[in-house]
Amino acid sequence: MSTLRRSFQHLFIIAATTCALTGFSQQAAAASAEDLNKDAAQSLQTLYRSNPVAESIAKKARAILIFPSIVKAGLVFGGSYGEGVLSRDAHTVGYYNSVSASWGWQAGAESYSYVVFLMSEKAVKYLDRSNGWEIGVGPTVVVVNEGAAKNLSSSTLKDDAYAFIYDQQGLMASLSIEGTKISRIKR
Repeated sequence: MSTLRRSFQHLFIIAATTCALTGFSQQAAAASAEDLNKDAAQSLQTLYRSNPVAESIAKKARAILIFPSIVKAGLVFGGSYGEGVLSRDAHTVGYYNSVSASWGWQAGAESYSYVVFLMSEKAVKYLDRSNGWEIGVGPTVVVVNEGAAKNLSSSTLKDDAYAFIYDQQGLMASLSIEGTKISRIKR
């Protein structure tokens, strides 16, 4: 491949990523509390329609952390951001953001939703008392995929939290090191 052609491809990738980041950053702009509550409720219903097991887990959960839109983009260095609500007994009790940074082989942009069902008071208290919850530190979080969801029932729920990632849109090729931090925000 010629040097000029490679340079053009690199320039195209950078331009496409920049455009995607610009578009996604407008979507990720801080929403009002009312908008965030509405988006979270709609997002949770989308999850329940696509995964009935999630709805049965919700009935056992002490609280539900709902992030209706996470925007992720990167080109070698990347990150993600989104805002969500903590719901307890069908009432919003707090607002949170989800932030991650990454580096490594990655290119593109995507958006997705995720919900974390907090199954124990220990997990809820940890979220309340911590200065930001770093996923992987503190209560155990199990990310549930379709295969695992088929084997979950109210009698097999043993962990502190279960996370469902869904409604993915866009294209992000990545092999990266990342960590997600969830922190309380004011709305």
